Amino acid sequence: MQSAIALLIVGAVIATLGAAAIIVHVFRRRAHEQFLLWFGLFSILYGIVLVVRNSVFRLAFGQPDEVWNLIERLVSLSTIIPGLLLFEEFYGRGWRSSIRWLLAVYCVLSAVAISGMVFPHPFGILLPPGAVLVIMVPVVLAMGRLAGYMPPSVPNSRVLFTGLIVFFVAFSADRVLRTELNNWHTGLEPYGFLVFVICLWYVIAQRVIADEKCLVSLSDEMRAARKIQEALLPRSVPSVENVQLAARYAPMTSVAGDLYDFPVAGPHGVGVLVADVMGHGVGAALVASMVKVAISAGLEHDREPAGIIAGLNTTLCNAARQQYVTAVYMYFDTASRVGRYASAAQPPGLLWRRGRQTLERLDGSGLLLGVRPNESYTAREVYFEVGDRLLLYSDGLVDAENAAGESFGDAALPAFIQAKQNLGAEQFVDLLLKKVLAWSRGGSAGGQEDDITIVVMDIQDSTKSRQ
Repeated sequence: MQSAIALLIVGAVIATLGAAAIIVHVFRRRAHEQFLLWFGLFSILYGIVLVVRNSVFRLAFGQPDEVWNLIERLVSLSTIIPGLLLFEEFYGRGWRSSIRWLLAVYCVLSAVAISGMVFPHPFGILLPPGAVLVIMVPVVLAMGRLAGYMPPSVPNSRVLFTGLIVFFVAFSADRVLRTELNNWHTGLEPYGFLVFVICLWYVIAQRVIADEKCLVSLSDEMRAARKIQEALLPRSVPSVENVQLAARYAPMTSVAGDLYDFPVAGPHGVGVLVADVMGHGVGAALVASMVKVAISAGLEHDREPAGIIAGLNTTLCNAARQQYVTAVYMYFDTASRVGRYASAAQPPGLLWRRGRQTLERLDGSGLLLGVRPNESYTAREVYFEVGDRLLLYSDGLVDAENAAGESFGDAALPAFIQAKQNLGAEQFVDLLLKKVLAWSRGGSAGGQEDDITIVVMDIQDSTKSRQ
């Protein structure tokens, strides 16, 4: 009786540990790591088997043995499936996905065994699934070893495989020798599984701790990268005669590859840069910082937009191979109201002519930066009138799609520019950013699919600019 009570407690403890593992898995939310899920299901099902098969438990609930035997049989057959999936998490799929083939064979045999419980059939002479597993697992491992399959590196693998071997030996002994199979007070398997659970929990705990340390370190690095990137962006827009500037920046992740800057700013003119590095995350942010430094260095030798873009292209080709960037640089002269700009595959600027009530596209057909060194770029000129509004942006603005798959640039942006033409630059850019974020997949969480940068330049007369 004491041993039965002890095993009942062991079963409850194992099931509880399994439930705890599943809870940890849910809160970690790392879909690519399923070892906690499979371990939790394996432990819960095995704990249920221990409890259901226990004589003390059966006496307490008073159901016929036939009912408990059927429940125990069904749960036992189900237990091996998450067990094999857990083994795959550490061993890999094996040579030619042999673990998946083993799982498929076991599922077929289990289905045959379950159907035999309800409708007796001649396939009942087949070996029980558990016995087949005892034979096939060593065969699969031996085949993988002979074929040169190398399982992934697992920290504390000796502890893990020691527990696995102890459990497998106990499991095999109970099923092959069938020693006291119906009396778990003397069977070896529960004790072997307890050793395995202890070893596995140790390995999992070490893995979780190591993962959390990496996440903490990565979070610290991301925060540092975010601060560095924020330092690269202008703290405020420059004050320029007869011009009102406004800018907004909405990265898709904590760090991004978009960049805007005003490299040249003075009483008689302002330079505006908008660049977009292909990709996202830390790598794109590093390239964006390189663009910032390269532009600043290039201005010391050439202030012409075409020369600046060409110099940036040369720098990227030499120092950041296979890193591609789109960019546009415009210099606006307040005295002549002439803007000179050069573009490298950047989406065309949009110029709203308030006096004419028309929207013009400032096309630029330059090659993407970083593709070919010594590429030449052409500068173009545009004359501005008082009341005109220039919009420079990254493709995250126009490519944003709603739930119906409509892009913001085609379906909403032109009408928005016209409807909000009477707003000041700051109000306009604020509303525009809110509008596109709400547009992105219906404003749902995670709807933004790209970094968004917007720079607005309003041309004013000298009287209004002083107000």
